[in-house]
Amino acid sequence: MKEKAMELLNIFYENGYEAYVVGGFVRNMILGLPSFDVDIATNATPKEIQEIFNVVKLPFEGYGSVHLTYKKVDFEITTYRMELEYQDKRKPSKIIYTNSLKIDLKRRDFTMNTLCMDKDGNVIDFLNATNDIRNKVIKVVGNTDTKIKQDALRILRAVRFATELGFELDKDLEEAIINNRESLKELSFYRKKEELNKILASVNALKGIELLRRFSLDKCLDIDLSGIVNKTSDPIGMWAQVNPSFEYQFTNNEKAYLEAILRVLEDGNINDMELYKEGNYVCYIACQILNMDETKIYDRYDALPIKNQSEININGKDIIDILNLEDKSLVKPILSDVEEKIVLRKLENKRDVLEKYVIANYS
Repeated sequence: MKEKAMELLNIFYENGYEAYVVGGFVRNMILGLPSFDVDIATNATPKEIQEIFNVVKLPFEGYGSVHLTYKKVDFEITTYRMELEYQDKRKPSKIIYTNSLKIDLKRRDFTMNTLCMDKDGNVIDFLNATNDIRNKVIKVVGNTDTKIKQDALRILRAVRFATELGFELDKDLEEAIINNRESLKELSFYRKKEELNKILASVNALKGIELLRRFSLDKCLDIDLSGIVNKTSDPIGMWAQVNPSFEYQFTNNEKAYLEAILRVLEDGNINDMELYKEGNYVCYIACQILNMDETKIYDRYDALPIKNQSEININGKDIIDILNLEDKSLVKPILSDVEEKIVLRKLENKRDVLEKYVIANYS
């Protein structure tokens, strides 16, 4: 990925512009962490970038940002700029392009994200970011309170970076978070969910939970951290423990898993019927929440007498014939009763046994 980034930088220089890799990629390289995309800052404008690269999307042209996939690597290319005004505690309402990399770096959020790499692979540090990374501390670029007031999302980004990287927040940043936490209420639930997902998915998720609690951010985020939260291998398991507002938009798949986990958690135990209905994965996550031994869940699931209704050795038509039923609405509850008795091992899944049970109980 670094080699492809260097190639891209050199293309800019060949066309008369300057460009640098900035931010997370350089930071992660120093920390020995992987990166999945690369941010580039340049003095070329979006239209000039489009002239250099034949195929390029301009979804964020208004903010001087261009998305480009080069040799299967995703690059976010941003023109050097100054942000003069902010609106809605989130977005700059006015920007001005500049030819100065230093000016561009000063509008960024945290010092650790201001590291640059030139076309020869040399790391450039204008704002002492290397020292902050070495000390594992997150500091804001410029006036801390002003930066947090400009963009409330920086509060969640600070917590997220501290969680993912195992860093601490400097005192000024902690104070600014406390003073401005109410502004989180003005963020969209989409943005809040994006950052919370990353916090909850982190291997250090419990550190993130502790920070959210320490700064009393849960009420501003419409989640509840008053109870015990246990680490799970799936962020949906974490969401299930924090009682998120219905205004958080989950995908249908996320919603299905969330609701299934909550159903299993209702009685504080996992019986075979819940394992049968909800499946081994949902119950595996529920085990982690309940501090139960999750390693036994898959063995328990494999040992179930049946895995679905189609494996029952009697079906709806059989029940109609056996009982000579005219009211077919009775079939479903009878079959459900048989299903539960089999799963709970109160009834053997043999046709003759099932026929006798149906006749004895429903004739």
